[in-house]
Amino acid sequence: MKIAAFGAGCFWGVEAEFRKMKGVAETAVGFMGGKVENPSYDRVCFGNTGHAEVVEVQYDPSVVSYEQLLAKFWNLHDPTQFHRQGPDVGSQYRSVIFYYSEDQRLAAEAFKSKLEQSKKWSRPVVTEIMPSAPFYRAEEYHQRYLEKTGRNVCH
Repeated sequence: MKIAAFGAGCFWGVEAEFRKMKGVAETAVGFMGGKVENPSYDRVCFGNTGHAEVVEVQYDPSVVSYEQLLAKFWNLHDPTQFHRQGPDVGSQYRSVIFYYSEDQRLAAEAFKSKLEQSKKWSRPVVTEIMPSAPFYRAEEYHQRYLEKTGRNVCH
């Protein structure tokens, strides 16, 4: 198994979509990339911890490639929105890929470059590509939130 981490706005819907992928063994929602240890959801939502809401994905690379995960990530959100997704505003909702290896970094940068060259969007892709940092799992009620609540959207 390998691990990947993606931030694409509200983590509930992002997690639900990654869970549908064949080869994804497990997901967890939480926070990464900030300056506070063990942040709570409320603290992250306040917007001053520096963390992004992320989905940590455990996947079997013999079934699903990292490139397939990247394709899903970029199709789940608008990577041209700086520090927001839809009605969610703040750096905690930023578009970000946290890589765990040099191979992941290179793949993410190549995919981003390809997207920028495709001119799919009229604005620049602002997705950050950063080394992984400590992952802080969100409170249990956030895990598989859409499954638990029967909702099909974040808001």
